[in-house]
Amino acid sequence: MFKKTKVSYTEAPLGYWEEKSYMLAIPEHEEENPLEGIFDRVETISGVEILEKRDMSDQADGYMKIRYKAEEFEVGFFPTNFHFEDYYVLPTYFFKAEDIEKLKNTKIALTIYMKFNENAKKSFHLQLKLIHAIMPNLLAVMDESAEKLLPANWVRMSIRTEVYPSANDLYTVQAVSGKNGEVWLHTHGLCRCGLTELEILESDTENYNNHYNLIATFASYLLDKKNETHFPEEGIYIGLLNNGQPVVATCISWTLGLHEYKKLKLGNLEDRKTGHNSKTSLIFIYQSEEDEKKQVLSKVSVYNDLWGENPIFFLSNEETDRMKSLAIERFSYVEEALKNKKNQVIVKIGLQTEEADEDHLEHIWFELLEIKEGKLHCKLLQEPYHVKNMHEGDEGFYKIGEVTDWIIYEDAFQINPGNVYILEDKK
Repeated sequence: MFKKTKVSYTEAPLGYWEEKSYMLAIPEHEEENPLEGIFDRVETISGVEILEKRDMSDQADGYMKIRYKAEEFEVGFFPTNFHFEDYYVLPTYFFKAEDIEKLKNTKIALTIYMKFNENAKKSFHLQLKLIHAIMPNLLAVMDESAEKLLPANWVRMSIRTEVYPSANDLYTVQAVSGKNGEVWLHTHGLCRCGLTELEILESDTENYNNHYNLIATFASYLLDKKNETHFPEEGIYIGLLNNGQPVVATCISWTLGLHEYKKLKLGNLEDRKTGHNSKTSLIFIYQSEEDEKKQVLSKVSVYNDLWGENPIFFLSNEETDRMKSLAIERFSYVEEALKNKKNQVIVKIGLQTEEADEDHLEHIWFELLEIKEGKLHCKLLQEPYHVKNMHEGDEGFYKIGEVTDWIIYEDAFQINPGNVYILEDKK
């Protein structure tokens, strides 16, 4: 464990956007009044019952207590100003150029906020449903707690399914660059989920992409396995380096971890005067089982020369199951795309391995050649690790129910089950 020091840092209270989830519903037309008939529209959401309600006044925000899927939620709302910032637009989400121009000229929005219950994905999904019901003519949603914009069509497609959004949709990882190539990675959006925000200090322009994947994998693990791991006493096995060495990560509050960085240029105490000073933790590495037992923590940079080009980061079983459900539910887009011979389609299929556990699958990418009589004619694109008598280039027929993911290479886009709304936006 870290040595004690005379200097101590104090964790600040959570900000309002960290205690609750704050989102801004941005209208397609500013002249619309989303407050008129708001409770009637909320009651159209399947499974939602309003238990208490209060109109907005000069003294108080609008309010409602609702019951949804056997749980109660308290929701507040009020009109607010909106100011567009370029960093709100992430490459993860697609916006049409004309919508960006509209967002730059939009000045008003309706803030809708709520406290997440234990299941953060369920809470997030419900908040999207509320936003769409309250303001059906959406231009976009500004997720203030995660500091990102969500496209209207992504919201509409997300609420049409009972498959919850990905853990990645609940937070962002931001990268702040310094003058000498130093990078500070940190998350936004995890506190509202009852978790700690995460950081990696002393990253750099050469390694930040692998560090980004590490912090994102760690964050997704926390969302899927909430309260099942105790840090820093336990590490989580989240990946493999190119030499096969396991990546076991843990985290510790910034108030303790910051002492290990003596000449920090980014993320230092000065940078934390107005933010990143509440519930946020620094990620560290356990290099061995012995290190984990003795809680000998190493900086993430200890692996800078070992990542290679293709380190492996693991998905939780929860995320794999979610991806499979969504891939199968939206498989009709694959069937439609395959009609255009210019499109290449690849599918990921879960195959039984040599492991004794019959539920242990290896998820492997195939090129989808055709769909014949409901079966997928596929060509293996990679050499399996744990599947007998199969090799790259082999062809076979598989069931749609065996698909766990897919990608459509269409024009300038790679379409997958999570961003298939892009096809709607291109129309």
